[in-house]
Amino acid sequence: MKYSTMHTGTVESLYLAPRQDAAVQKQASLQLLAGHGIRGDRYFLAQASLDTGPMSARKEELTLIDAAQLEGFNERFKLNIPLGDFRRNIVTRGIDLNALVGKRFRLGSALCEGIELCEPCSKLARTVSPLVLPHLVHRAGIRAAIIESGDIRPGDTIAILVN
Repeated sequence: MKYSTMHTGTVESLYLAPRQDAAVQKQASLQLLAGHGIRGDRYFLAQASLDTGPMSARKEELTLIDAAQLEGFNERFKLNIPLGDFRRNIVTRGIDLNALVGKRFRLGSALCEGIELCEPCSKLARTVSPLVLPHLVHRAGIRAAIIESGDIRPGDTIAILVN
């Protein structure tokens, strides 16, 4: 497989929440399991979902967001919201995440596929700031499925698969 060297980014930080209402916890590494999600995360599936439906059914496996978008949001509104409080699993830098929707990409040693934009929700507006709903639409990251299992750490590369 070939990966684009022109369209790469890096993993900046990693988070998971063990339960739906639990605070996110910063992690030194994450184990991504194809068809299951992130080991230990609130959306981790006990049974593989590889053969249970369309790719969109697997959209809860993994979420990514761009650090620059969050920093810009904080700067614009003179806030200091920690990156983990935005409740995405992987904070990235240097790659257009929206461009990954519908594409496969290498994330550390895992292979993933961008499923859809991960738009801000009312829960995020309540817990972070009501400003997220109007100002982070189309900027709040993406949801992805894990195609091949692997591990990721801060500093790992994100590279788009090219034909």
